[in-house]
Amino acid sequence: MDDETLFNELGALAGKLGIAVRYGHIGGEDALHRGGLCRVEGKYFLIMHSRLTRKEKIRVMAETLRGFEIEDVYLKPVIRELLDKSG
Repeated sequence: MDDETLFNELGALAGKLGIAVRYGHIGGEDALHRGGLCRVEGKYFLIMHSRLTRKEKIRVMAETLRGFEIEDVYLKPVIRELLDKSG
């Protein structure tokens, strides 16, 4: 599966789990922050640095999503494997 499709599949999963994905400039110019999950007024937001590469965004999303209950959610085998490996 190519990175674009993988990224879109993870984004769709985030949406199913009620996680809004946002991009922005995190920290200063030299900041190493990639982003992370936060909860505001009961809603989850995954905020990622807009300058991350596609692969880095996939990694951050996978690391975040694996912390949610996804056992009962249908996932393509490649997505489930990625989430299992991201830990």
